[in-house]
Amino acid sequence: MRIRTWTLLLIGAGILLSSCSPRATYERRLKRELASGIRHDSLFLGISLGMTSKEFYSHCWQLNRDSLVRQGTANTTVEYQLREELKAPATVNFYPEFESDRIVEMPVHFIYNGWAPWNQSLSSDSLQLDILRWYKRIYGRDFLEVEHPERGKAFVQIRGNRRITIFKVDEKIVLALFKDMSQIPEEPDEDPL
Repeated sequence: MRIRTWTLLLIGAGILLSSCSPRATYERRLKRELASGIRHDSLFLGISLGMTSKEFYSHCWQLNRDSLVRQGTANTTVEYQLREELKAPATVNFYPEFESDRIVEMPVHFIYNGWAPWNQSLSSDSLQLDILRWYKRIYGRDFLEVEHPERGKAFVQIRGNRRITIFKVDEKIVLALFKDMSQIPEEPDEDPL
């Protein structure tokens, strides 16, 4: 009888602990935010989720004419220079993913301009936390720390349809991924971040 009681207590504790895990918190928040019907489409520099490719190109052309952006890596991205937003100057490269001619995802790659293998203060470990601090000021403080299935420690925020995930790509690059979660075909529980 005593063993059965302890077994039930251990099972109950396991269920309680797993429901408090960062992944469970993320999944509950994702379901709640998607169910709210609220849309948060604003990204940065006047770019938004749902923007058509023509609107995106026209907007970036104007940003380029205003000397705010330029052609990025291999002329396949838009490059933006951060001078004061982070602890050190950094370069940002971005280019959206379109579905049915509308922006549904925006990968944004960051690298400190002074990065070098021997300069640990400008590694992706430092950059990830620096971007997190900056994004908390812009998008709100409610980022969760989660374990990304391939990238390790990540920070994620979900507001309405918009999810922002910040994770390290390698020792120098950090990726901030903006995604319209109302456009995902699979169930939120199967979403790998």
